[in-house]
Amino acid sequence: MGTRQEISVLPPEADLARADSLAREIFSDVANKWAFLIIEFLGQRTMRFSELRNEVGGISHKMLTQNLRMLERNGLVEREVHPTIPPRVEYTLTEAGNALRTVVDGMCGWTQRYLGHIETSRSRFRDPAG
Repeated sequence: MGTRQEISVLPPEADLARADSLAREIFSDVANKWAFLIIEFLGQRTMRFSELRNEVGGISHKMLTQNLRMLERNGLVEREVHPTIPPRVEYTLTEAGNALRTVVDGMCGWTQRYLGHIETSRSRFRDPAG
C-alpha cells in the first residue's frame, strides 16, 4: 500500500484507505477465491468457458460467468468470440491480468508454504466465545 507520505500524493480514486475509492472497489472485485483461481488458470493458456469451468473445481456456471464479466470489465481478461456455429468464445489474460497473476502466484506460493502451519493453528484454536 505504501507509506503515509506515498499515499498522500495519490489521487483520491487510488487511495485504498478511502471507502469511496476506485482502488478499493477494484481490490474488492479481484480479491476473491474465484477470481484468483480464474487468473491462475488463464495465466497458463487461453481457455474456453467449459475448459475453465472444468479446471476451477467447484465453481458454478453462474459464478464463473459473473467473475469473468467482472474481470473483463476491469480490463484483466479479454473475451474473444469466434464467428462459428455455435459461437466459440475464448478467454485470455490481458497485460494487466498477467501482471496481477504475479501477485496471485505469490499468494498461491504463500498458501502452499504455510499450509501446515495454518492447519496446526486451526487444530489448536479454541473459540473464546465457545
